[in-house]
Amino acid sequence: MPLTDQEIKTYHRDGLVIPSTYRVPQATLAHIHELYQKLLEDNKDNPDFSPDFILGPHLNAHGSYGVKGDPAWLEFARIPEILDMIEQLIGGDFVLWGVTIFGKPAKAGKATPWHQDGDYYPIEPLETITVWISLDGSTPEQGCMKFIPGSHRAHKIYKHHFEHRDDYTLAQVIDNDQVDLSQARDIVLEPGQISLHDVYLVHGSDANHSSKRRMGLVLRIMPATSFYNHNSGKIKEDAGSPHGYSNRALFLLRGEDRSGRNDFTRGHEAK
Repeated sequence: MPLTDQEIKTYHRDGLVIPSTYRVPQATLAHIHELYQKLLEDNKDNPDFSPDFILGPHLNAHGSYGVKGDPAWLEFARIPEILDMIEQLIGGDFVLWGVTIFGKPAKAGKATPWHQDGDYYPIEPLETITVWISLDGSTPEQGCMKFIPGSHRAHKIYKHHFEHRDDYTLAQVIDNDQVDLSQARDIVLEPGQISLHDVYLVHGSDANHSSKRRMGLVLRIMPATSFYNHNSGKIKEDAGSPHGYSNRALFLLRGEDRSGRNDFTRGHEAK
C-alpha cells in the first residue's frame, strides 16, 4: 500500500501527510494541463470564471459560478494509488463530493486566509479528507499551503469571522485567538506530489508574488458513513457565493453507501 505505517500515524497526529514515494505520473500531469487549457478556452466568455478558484471542473451540469466543465476530470479522482491511500485512512467506502482547481497565477495569485473548510459543508457527521495534487510545484515563494499541525484533533470547528477582500480567495477567516498560528508549517511539494488533510485542519496560504504559477487540483472525499445533506440549513448560498452545495453531484468511488441516505442522482442532469 502507498502509505507507510508511520505516514498513517503522521496523518492522524498532524492532520496532514505528504506521501514520501508517490508521484502522479508525468503523462497524467500532462493530461491535466491539457484539460486545464481547454477549461480556460471553454469559459473565456464567462464573467464569473476565475482561474484562481474553479469549482466543479468535472461537471457538465450545474457548474458553480457558471463553470462549463468536462467529465474527463473525473479520471483524476479515480487514480488507484490515491484511492488506496484514502482507503488506508478512512476505510473502503467513500464518496467524491467536490473537485476544485486553485490556479494561483504568477504574480497575481490571491491569498487564502487561515480557516477550516468544514464550517460550511452540509455533511452529517462532518468528515472529509482533502487530496491536494500539486501540478506546478508549490513553494513559499509561490504561496504554498500552510497548516497548523494537530489543529484537527479537537474535532471541532473554531470561531470564524468574515472579511470580504478582493485579494482573498474566500471571506471566511478563523479568529486569531483560536489557534497558535506561530506553529504554522509550509507544505512544499514538487510537481506530481500530493498531500492529504483532515477537514478540521486549520490551513491557509499567502499570495503568489513569484513568476511561477502554483496550480493545484483538489479532491473532496467523505466516508460513505456520512450523509451529504443537499437540504441542510447550513447551506447559505446567494448570488455573491454560488458554490452549488445544494446541488452537488456525488460519486461513489469505492464500496457502498453505508449511510443509506446519500442521493447519487442530484446534480447529474445534463444541461
